[in-house]
Amino acid sequence: MKTVYLSHPLSIDALQLKPTVMALGFFDGIHLGHQKVINTAINIAKENEMQSAVLTLDPHPSVVLRNDMKNIRYITPLKEKEEILQTLGVDILYVVSFTPELAKLSPQSFVDQYIKGLNVKHIVAGFDYSFGSFGKGTMETMPQFSNGAFTQTVIEKLTKDNQKVSSSLIRENLQLGKVDKVKEILGRFYSLKGTVVDGDKRGRTIGFPTANIELTDEYIIPKPGVYAVTMEINDVMYNGVCNVGVKPTFTDNTKVSIEVHLFDFNENIYGEQVRVNWHFYIRSEQKFPSFKELVQQIEADKQFAINYFQKNNALT
Repeated sequence: MKTVYLSHPLSIDALQLKPTVMALGFFDGIHLGHQKVINTAINIAKENEMQSAVLTLDPHPSVVLRNDMKNIRYITPLKEKEEILQTLGVDILYVVSFTPELAKLSPQSFVDQYIKGLNVKHIVAGFDYSFGSFGKGTMETMPQFSNGAFTQTVIEKLTKDNQKVSSSLIRENLQLGKVDKVKEILGRFYSLKGTVVDGDKRGRTIGFPTANIELTDEYIIPKPGVYAVTMEINDVMYNGVCNVGVKPTFTDNTKVSIEVHLFDFNENIYGEQVRVNWHFYIRSEQKFPSFKELVQQIEADKQFAINYFQKNNALT
């Protein structure tokens, strides 16, 4: 897959581009609904011997429209999104820099520059996709802007347990710690990439050494608490438990940390890049009156996770 970064105003010559079938959307999460849009575009492209493309924006529009740079976190930051799209088999990823100038584009100008201007012959988008200034353009009105230059496929709403499959639903579940529900919406485990860094090494002193994970991107962190997780290190997967929170038994600070204790693991992995996959929420984070009670609870958490993985086929 080729990634092409675009900025407004567009300066690509459409005559030099191959005919394209394009999936349109922000695609944070690339959940099952997004996958249906993208896979439909890929299949139509193959049937018509065209190239497939995805057009997305970076950063999230709220960063520009609401000046929300500090608070925005992603289910799939851009690099993660790129990796998943490549796995799906997309030919080209167009990443459009979202700016105040782009936000002011009329629906017609957006279509002329970013669809017709990229030699797109067919578009695929969800029923609720909107474009142009204030989202005035919709899939219902798209034909009037295309003027016959391209055709379209609209993907209808996908639901799970009577709820619309959406990035918002994923975010809500992550805030509640329901990572098992998130898997059902994503079609894969929610995961974060990070680097193992030096921590306070207190876990070693109580018999539970942990890997302190520093995130490599602006991921959404699940609700504070203890989770059954798997962690991938150099393409090898290990089972473990993860604590997300401020470690109230030891400190009064407010900085959230992500610490993973792996079962039957005793290697030095400082500096290694790892991926944490979130399987199941075990309990909330809590402050214990003594180290002894903390150790007893960690042992119980570990046993819970071991039983979970045995029941659900370890390392899935």
